[in-house]
Amino acid sequence: MGVALYRFSGGKGLCGPQCSGLLLGRKDLIEAAMLNTSPWEGAVCRAMKVGKEEIMGCLAAVEAWEKLDLNTLNRQWNERALRIQKVVDTVPGVQTEIRIPEEGNRYPTLIVTWDQDAWGFTVADCDKQLRAGDPRIEVLTSSNPSLVPAVHEGYEHPKNLKRHDRLEIVSMSLQPGEDLIVARRLREILSAARKRAA
Repeated sequence: MGVALYRFSGGKGLCGPQCSGLLLGRKDLIEAAMLNTSPWEGAVCRAMKVGKEEIMGCLAAVEAWEKLDLNTLNRQWNERALRIQKVVDTVPGVQTEIRIPEEGNRYPTLIVTWDQDAWGFTVADCDKQLRAGDPRIEVLTSSNPSLVPAVHEGYEHPKNLKRHDRLEIVSMSLQPGEDLIVARRLREILSAARKRAA
């Protein structure tokens, strides 16, 4: 593909250990990167050490992905997004759309919007209530998932600017049955906010 060095997370989409990852590319660059791992002393050696468990877990994830039917997975992810959409669409004044991002993670993503000014209820307000519930629900917004102090000092990462007015739910990160938990909780929160605004 013409890429000299490529790295990506072993967690997330690959579904391996969160603290693992893969580094692929030219042999000389891989060997140079290896000089920062055990047993060599380097700038980051000990802190960046990868355990045997993470290595084997990541290997198992790669082997599992070689056998997966991606069409079936995409269908399941899309069905989860559709189930959430159908429940949330019952709240008057809420708009939803399922989109597959062109950049980054290409998973069916449910985008939820409403008139925040008219409702007096922001995406950030909704995000806080979802996070404070039981079970805790994490969604993508301009203030989440980053917990970097700069975000709280008024700095907004350019990639997140496009999310400032909406809430996004990535369906691939949900386990079977969790889509309905998310859908019902989101409907409950948005219904209550709309009633307060009426």
